[in-house]
Amino acid sequence: MAKFIHLMVRVLDLEKSIDFYQRAFALDENHRLDFPEFTLVYLRNAANDVEVELTLNKGRETPYEHGDGYGHIAFVVDDLDEEHERFLRESFAPEDIKEFAPDGNKLARFFFVEDPDGYRIEVLERHGHYQ
Repeated sequence: MAKFIHLMVRVLDLEKSIDFYQRAFALDENHRLDFPEFTLVYLRNAANDVEVELTLNKGRETPYEHGDGYGHIAFVVDDLDEEHERFLRESFAPEDIKEFAPDGNKLARFFFVEDPDGYRIEVLERHGHYQ
């Protein structure tokens, strides 16, 4: 059986991205590998086995194109309203909270935010499937 261990995103400013993920999701640097042409930084917290791998390609100056295949990363939180307010205070510019409730049955409450490189991140309220 395979085990999911990390997802990778390419970043332009490593320290800005580390700061965002630490402040937004309490992900701390767990491991760093520095090579002449690139640096890999693995972020995690005690709630996760999965890591976010930030890849800095040294010398890159232009933003990455995400194309139309990238969707989003998702995190779950206990108090969505509190997190949304915190993201506003941190000037992360979260989108408005939305509720997905077809037929009146709440399936999900969530908002989206973008990291410093424009990757969309969904923040979901812990409920039902999203635990």
